[in-house]
Amino acid sequence: MRIVKLSFGVVALSIISAISCKQKKQTPEVMTVRSVNMPVQVEAFIVRTKPLSENIDVPGTLLPYETTEIRPEISGRIVELNIPEGRVVERGTLLAKLFDGDLQARLKKLEVQLSIAQKTVERQKALLEINGISQQEYDLSQLEANNLSADIELVKVDIEKTRITAPYTGKIGLKNISLGAYVTPTNILTTISQVNDLKLEFTVPEKYSENMKRGKEVSFNITGINKVYKATIMATEGGIEANTRTLKVRALVKGRHDELVSGGFAKVSLELGNSEEALIIPTQAIIPQARDKKVIAYKNGQPEFKVVTTGIRDSTFVQILDGLNAGDTIITTGLLAIRPDSKITLTKVN
Repeated sequence: MRIVKLSFGVVALSIISAISCKQKKQTPEVMTVRSVNMPVQVEAFIVRTKPLSENIDVPGTLLPYETTEIRPEISGRIVELNIPEGRVVERGTLLAKLFDGDLQARLKKLEVQLSIAQKTVERQKALLEINGISQQEYDLSQLEANNLSADIELVKVDIEKTRITAPYTGKIGLKNISLGAYVTPTNILTTISQVNDLKLEFTVPEKYSENMKRGKEVSFNITGINKVYKATIMATEGGIEANTRTLKVRALVKGRHDELVSGGFAKVSLELGNSEEALIIPTQAIIPQARDKKVIAYKNGQPEFKVVTTGIRDSTFVQILDGLNAGDTIITTGLLAIRPDSKITLTKVN
């Protein structure tokens, strides 16, 4: 009797264990089916039109309109020095004078020789008229006089090179030499900068290079001053910089502003496009693909993947050029969880 009861108990436990295992195996399948059938809760946006402009901010640097290193053309000892550091000088102002005593002596010698040669030419001309000398003799004396005149001009040029003057009206930099120093063309005496007009230099990413046209106006501001300044693009670099994939741009600052200092940092604001009636959607609704861009439209509780063409954008919205119409509903959240056969529930529509 005990054996029968024990066998019955073992059989009962086996049946219970089998049923339990079967329920455990079926549970994940049931849950998976339920999770697949559950609708994805998302937010949506109704496509509409509004004025839109695309702006980017890039760093820039203020530069003097012109800047020049002042160097001597010839070697020599400085006998006169007039470099007013930090001050504005007029064009042609004498900044430094090199010793030219040997050149002055040579000039006087040549002038005396030229005077004698010219008198010789006059006498021989009179003799030539009475056939006292040949034409060849007269020509040789004339040639000697002309050579002396040319030598005098060369010495005068060398003397002028001993005078180092300001090439244009501008602000003098710091002095790098002292009176009595012997200098060569490799020495920088000082610098001069034309600061009445300033240039603005900045770089833009390659994709915006087509917008950087000569004459285009840009805006900028500097740290610590609540004011917007204007500049006009005057030139761009001949090509894209290969390492950074950027284009260098230079613009001329409009007007004279004493608070702007060359070498200063500037924040440049560029308007790259605008539209008064742009068809817009939020930027987060765009799904970038390898060859195109897509959005997910909502239609009768089902997702519809659409290829779109985008235009200008700002920090919030992007312009749609093709692929959508005003009034379409597009999904803005949960994009990664949506499949073509997903069921969708809208929780919020903007």
